[in-house]
Amino acid sequence: MYRTALPQLSDEVFLTDSGLETDLIFNRGFDLPEFAAFVLVDDARGTAALEAYFRRHADIAVQHGCGVILEAPTWRASRDWGSRIGYPPAELRRVNQAAVGLLSRVREDYRDAASSPVVISGCIGPRADAYGPAERMGEDEAEDYHQEQIEVLAATDADLVHAMTLTYAAEAIGIARAAAGAGIPAAISFTTETDGRLPDGTSLADAVAAVDAATGGAPVYYGVNCAHPSHFASALPGGAIGARIHGVRANASRMSHAELDESPTLDDGDPVELVGDYMRLRAQHPQISILGGCCGTDARHVQAIADAVLASTGAR
Repeated sequence: MYRTALPQLSDEVFLTDSGLETDLIFNRGFDLPEFAAFVLVDDARGTAALEAYFRRHADIAVQHGCGVILEAPTWRASRDWGSRIGYPPAELRRVNQAAVGLLSRVREDYRDAASSPVVISGCIGPRADAYGPAERMGEDEAEDYHQEQIEVLAATDADLVHAMTLTYAAEAIGIARAAAGAGIPAAISFTTETDGRLPDGTSLADAVAAVDAATGGAPVYYGVNCAHPSHFASALPGGAIGARIHGVRANASRMSHAELDESPTLDDGDPVELVGDYMRLRAQHPQISILGGCCGTDARHVQAIADAVLASTGAR
């Protein structure tokens, strides 16, 4: 619907959804093997929970008269992760299609809200651990690996693919090339450690520059996700490289990745405090207009962000 003219590329604020997996596990009581939300498309209760989750976020956008990007629950729906939980290639193809189909049904119910376009994003996750990959791929291997899932998503109603929680530039380069080959726009979001650098030690500025240089600027934009603003705010670049970073989906928690991995409980932070962090980010980097959440956040956090940010911009 929006593949050739993504509405989030305007200067207007767009919302996203939040921490899908942590919301489902800690707030809704689901068991997600390998953190894989896609398994719920095969379960009636799970499908109902997914639809309710996405509708909560779309309703916030309608309330504020802005657009929203909904990420398909496909972050783990690639070859290696699927095989770990018993999904062969044919089944992975089916669940990727079903996940986007679910969002297509949700979007149908919001077609009359002209001021609130619902953009469907096919979510791509890293091949290895999102907080510290034991092995890294080269650019060609990354393109080959992610091409399978991207081509499936490109044949659905997805408006773009969004690679989230990436930890090194070579994987992002491969994803951007695979998306270009499949004819679908791609956004790239990196994660950072508490020092604002990617887990491999690369700065955000160098990672974005490397991907743009290797792909001719193929990604439609970049973002940061799965880190608290206090971890990466001072590391956000300025100038032409900084202008390429449009999205923030932060964690609610100030914990490091290692601490989050070891925590048996959910740290959902303070929505009001998180809003203050977002407001400061936008004051310093006004090009950041795509706002949502990651681990520990839910619709409450997105509601608070929308209430504050959209009120301050007069976008109601």
